[in-house]
Amino acid sequence: MGKRVLVVDDEKNIVKGIMFALRQDGMEADAAYDGEEAVRLAGAVPYDIILLDVMLPKLTGFEVCQQIREFSDVPIVMLTAKGDDIDKIMGLEYGADDYITKPFNILEVKARIKAIMRRVEKRNKVDDTTNKLDFGELKIDIELRDVHVGDKEINLTAKEFELFVLLARNPNKVFSREDLLTTIWGEDYPGDERTVDVHIRRLREKVEATPSYPRYVHTKWGVGYFFRVNS
Repeated sequence: MGKRVLVVDDEKNIVKGIMFALRQDGMEADAAYDGEEAVRLAGAVPYDIILLDVMLPKLTGFEVCQQIREFSDVPIVMLTAKGDDIDKIMGLEYGADDYITKPFNILEVKARIKAIMRRVEKRNKVDDTTNKLDFGELKIDIELRDVHVGDKEINLTAKEFELFVLLARNPNKVFSREDLLTTIWGEDYPGDERTVDVHIRRLREKVEATPSYPRYVHTKWGVGYFFRVNS
């Protein structure tokens, strides 16, 4: 069965073009033309990916992304203005997984969707012998995509979860920002290493009792990040 995509943009010609191209590739595509409709559809339908414009009526793309992240880790690709770095950074801050700048080539959109879907499918093929990580108070169930610190359930986005699992599976191994960017986002990802820093900061805010003095996700200054449980 084809993947199901939600296209969110108030420019109907853009939506029509994207949906036509996706359906040509055997995907199912739905449309939302404002932020409130996008949140409603995302809560009602199990989409495989969401293409989300930043500028929307009723709710901005950032607000939509933030609300969806309260109940779903579906991959979200933000559609941002060309060269507008602040939109890209804010999208990542609110839980987006990727971004595409306007104007875009529809072939790029399809290629990006397929790359994300490949990564999701690869991520979901987890060896049953390694699907649970236990670090005392911190417990990670990879198959269920569940993270607990003590009695508290931690709600992570897809990319935050992937980052955390990669680091936790390799204690004390230092990953450079470039390594993390390539491994988690893929070699064809157009973003830079700030993407990694944004996600690490948000990850710490969620899993660390004191983010400025992390217990789990540590920085190797000038090199990158690593996982270690401090007592």
